[in-house]
Amino acid sequence: MRKVIDYVKENRKIIIVVLLIVILIGAVYFINKKTKSSKILATDTAKSETEVKLTGILSNIDGVGATDVMITESNGEIQGVVIVCEGANNIMTRNNIINAVSTALNIKKQIIAIYSMTV
Repeated sequence: MRKVIDYVKENRKIIIVVLLIVILIGAVYFINKKTKSSKILATDTAKSETEVKLTGILSNIDGVGATDVMITESNGEIQGVVIVCEGANNIMTRNNIINAVSTALNIKKQIIAIYSMTV
């Protein structure tokens, strides 16, 4: 036991530096982990105001039914719109959706994708 105490006294500065490095690495790890998880949570649950409005509009169109909308943007410009709804199997309903989304968002019809919702 005496040898350990003597070793600690002789190498106090080195031990303190090593402990500080370990604490710093641990703090960075936990902060980074918390930041990543909160970013994932925010992107998974947060819907933009435009997505919410578009979902409401589309679900009121005859034949569309339950609807989920995702809008992908880059630098404030819409890159694509994905719509999942119950009425996607009907060609007329799909056409109505494409026209409504294209008009509401002022985007090309080619960047709108519509898929059938599992019931």
